[in-house]
Amino acid sequence: MNKLFLIPILLGIVAVVSISLFSISENTSQPQSKSIYEVGFTFNDVDKIKKSLSTQKIFMSSPIEITDNTIGKYCPYFTDIQNPIEHCATTAITDIHRNPLGNINMGGTTDGPIMALAIIDSSPSLDSKQDVVNHVFQTMIEILVCDCWEDRQPGGFESVSAWLDVAAEKSAESTQNTLTSKINGLENMNLILKITSTNEKYLWTLIILK
Repeated sequence: MNKLFLIPILLGIVAVVSISLFSISENTSQPQSKSIYEVGFTFNDVDKIKKSLSTQKIFMSSPIEITDNTIGKYCPYFTDIQNPIEHCATTAITDIHRNPLGNINMGGTTDGPIMALAIIDSSPSLDSKQDVVNHVFQTMIEILVCDCWEDRQPGGFESVSAWLDVAAEKSAESTQNTLTSKINGLENMNLILKITSTNEKYLWTLIILK
């Protein structure tokens, strides 16, 4: 059995040094009578992501459950969310040659997830795995949020890849370690994009919050 490749979220949700690119709010929120665990994506959606990515020759491992004191490294806690993260499922993603690319994780409780994230190591350069980043992040958004980006064009971006391209340009121009871009309220969910560069290591992170 191949060893599972895990990238702990050591960069943190609140980076020591970061620059915010933009924060965009979509006016689509509606009152919810159901529990946060009963709406939106579920842990079972990992299978849909796995099937979709395989068509792009990106492969996912079976989920590993994390419930010990390392859970925060893979499914980080958000101070502005009241719901606890007590249960985390993490998967490794690889290319067709089994070279590690990163991870896709979901966290919440056994009742359901409240967050999902994908983290891709694009080293040795920011854009060396741009196709992988585009495929993984777009798949995550289409399956877990909605297949509606082209219709809604949040922030004026005609596609997910256009959003990522602008973020990459701003990151390359910046002297800061971490760039953050947020889109809030798309189908009542929040998207956080982070690009982090430290010690010649480049990490792309997409976080989806209910």
